[in-house]
Amino acid sequence: MSRIMETIESRIWVFVEHRQGRLVEVGLELIKKALDLRGPTGWKVAAVLLGHGISSLVEETLRYGVDEVLAADDPLLEEFCNQAYVRTLAEAAGKRRPEVLLLGATALGVDLAPRLAARLRTGLSAHCIDLELTDSGELLAVVPGWGGSVMARISCPGTRPQMATVKPGVFEMPRPGSPVGRTIHLKPVLDAKDIAYRVTAVYREEVRQSGLDTADVVVSGGWGVGTAENWGLIRELASILGGAVGATRPPVDEGWADEHQMIGTSGRTVKPKLYIGVALSGHMHHLVGIKTPELMVGINKDPKAPIFDHCDLGLVGDFKEIVPALIKAVKEISGR
Repeated sequence: MSRIMETIESRIWVFVEHRQGRLVEVGLELIKKALDLRGPTGWKVAAVLLGHGISSLVEETLRYGVDEVLAADDPLLEEFCNQAYVRTLAEAAGKRRPEVLLLGATALGVDLAPRLAARLRTGLSAHCIDLELTDSGELLAVVPGWGGSVMARISCPGTRPQMATVKPGVFEMPRPGSPVGRTIHLKPVLDAKDIAYRVTAVYREEVRQSGLDTADVVVSGGWGVGTAENWGLIRELASILGGAVGATRPPVDEGWADEHQMIGTSGRTVKPKLYIGVALSGHMHHLVGIKTPELMVGINKDPKAPIFDHCDLGLVGDFKEIVPALIKAVKEISGR
């Protein structure tokens, strides 16, 4: 499928990250969103891959419906180096000036995106939770503001490309199919002498999995849980339901929960069938991390807690009485 083509036709570019020989899902999620967005404009969509020895990843990316894959293959791009990556992307985007350039809000993406935006002298909307594209080609980035209580639609009129980073898990994953696009081989001009540092070794720490990404049931606790001892009730309810434990920021700061369990603007995005929020207020900066649950339950002693404006079932009362009762009921029903 790969051909060397010099003329880039795509107006929407998606930077697709890869690690250890595998495509990172957020890049594929952004491809699907870009394909959905282009309707009013008819713009073509390109995926941008940087690395070394990435031919198999290029072929895999073509299966997700992009019109073009812009591939830069160079030994200096084998490991992520922000200087080398920025120079490569800035050269390509500076010459072609795509209308839109999207990146995942991963550790790599949030390092790369602002550097690239500064180099291109364009705007950047960060940590977006949705994207819209007007008939005239204006990108509207939906970003939580003021602690998540307001959803702002941000645009950067007059600057190109219009850039945005998006949290992983916000959009749906596309399904692979038969390749229909083409490959365009970028030719980066890189010299090791012009790069201030080189990656000489990579040591990977084993990442603890929270199970939140695939959990059908998520039980989250908030500041109102009160103590590490009480947090045991959150873990027990999640366990008895066969689910995963989530948290707002305060429990993470207090050490009751781990950082990889945090849900929301600064944390993970989950897509459970059942979500139970225990002793948490329910402000938008947490709720934006919960996507389309079939049943959402809130437990809080304050009847005016914001969580009750968003849940399907609200239980007003002391969680130290309600949660043990739920655990007991589930055990009786399941025969445990």
